[in-house]
Amino acid sequence: MAPTNVGYSFKEAISHFFRNWTTSLGAVITIFLSLFIIGLFIMGSAMLNSVIGTVEDQVVINAFISDDADQADVQAFEAELKTWNNVKSVTYKDKDDALAEYTSKMSGNADATMSALDGQNPLPASFAIEMDDPSKVESTAEKLKKDADFQKIADDGDVNASVLYGQEEVSRLFQVTNYIRIAAVVLVGLLTFIAFIFINNTIRLSITARRREIAIMRLVGASNGFIRGPFITEGVLQAILGSLLSIGVLELLRNLMIPRLQESIGWMSFALPMQYYLVTYAALILVGVIIGLFGSAIAMRRYLRV
Repeated sequence: MAPTNVGYSFKEAISHFFRNWTTSLGAVITIFLSLFIIGLFIMGSAMLNSVIGTVEDQVVINAFISDDADQADVQAFEAELKTWNNVKSVTYKDKDDALAEYTSKMSGNADATMSALDGQNPLPASFAIEMDDPSKVESTAEKLKKDADFQKIADDGDVNASVLYGQEEVSRLFQVTNYIRIAAVVLVGLLTFIAFIFINNTIRLSITARRREIAIMRLVGASNGFIRGPFITEGVLQAILGSLLSIGVLELLRNLMIPRLQESIGWMSFALPMQYYLVTYAALILVGVIIGLFGSAIAMRRYLRV
């Protein structure tokens, strides 16, 4: 489309848009619904990843310490442990902390539990180890078991029984979360492809309805670029309107639904940085414009063949 043809194309596109408003409205609604579903699924996938991240972050290694361990050795190993790769934080719990945590989980049975213990505290001290990458929990646990300094202070000298992180449950958790992430990527790609087919067909129908107009323009000697300009501009305008409408509805849902979800399921994190939403919205506009451009160009090819 030549620069001198831009103004003409824009005016003609606006004129066609209002003159054939029913067809144009159908194209806008198709683009809106397609991009809305894509945007909704992208945002839903991102929130699901955030929730998965919250669950994964709760994976903690508990390393139990012998009652007879020398405190100097315990403190020295704690300092060493904090320097390890993939170790985010280390929290030391002494025997009293362990008992207080246990009885708090017993709820109404706390008094009966304390009475049954008869003043004794059978629970060992421990380190609660959080990781930067929870998926590497197994390798971190194995490194801990093989560490000579930890073997000296491990509870009852048994490193296998002293290092716990819910091995089987954690393995299943990461397997399921990986499947969910892969499925999310595949579905977003599939939805984008389906959206392109639907939008392209809608634009094609809009152009087919005006094929006689295109034939007349060719008969009077208009170049392909001159003919193509208004139709491509109209396709882009329809795409922008559809994408802006989808962004408006997505933003409305974000402000209405996410706070309610966060209140009802407080232990899960549904919050995403605003930058993520802005990037998603910009991507929806870009995808809409690209589909409008290529959809119009592809749909017009058959009418511009010599």
